[in-house]
Amino acid sequence: MKNAIILHGTGDKNTNYWFPYLKKELEKKGFKVWLPQLPNADTPNIKDWLSFVVENGKFTSNTVLIGHSAGAMLILSILEKIKVKIKQAVLVSGYATSLRENSESKLKPKLNWNKIKKNVKDITFINSDNDPWGCNDKQGRIMLNKLGGTQIIKYGEGHMGSTTYKQPYKKFPLLIRLID
Repeated sequence: MKNAIILHGTGDKNTNYWFPYLKKELEKKGFKVWLPQLPNADTPNIKDWLSFVVENGKFTSNTVLIGHSAGAMLILSILEKIKVKIKQAVLVSGYATSLRENSESKLKPKLNWNKIKKNVKDITFINSDNDPWGCNDKQGRIMLNKLGGTQIIKYGEGHMGSTTYKQPYKKFPLLIRLID
């Protein structure tokens, strides 16, 4: 059975932005979808998030991972840890390097790019050219260069979901088209 795991970012809730929309649309396509509320979202710790998702998630050759911002960084850490090659990963407003000295720096582990690459069949990076948090097209390009896959740049789209920058981003039809 096809399954999808949708992961939010720092300071977010699983009810924010396009997450519920994506869950509903993927369920219509026959996916079993897990959209967890990650622990301590305001002050995340990659070790806590990683153990929570790995212990509670289901990972098979039919799994699709979708992550936003720090949730995208979490996907990279999951791909290092799991022992199965999943079908697809989509990283929205993801990043590959530490962006600033704050709680998100806890989410930047040293990454084993070769392990990550071995554990995902298809990977897509979606970034904007004007992300106010720095999770921009340059960060997407770093990941693309390390892992291959596809990068999509959405011009003028900001963080594609941010309370601070008043980007409600309630729907994300592109994701529905990308995920199969």
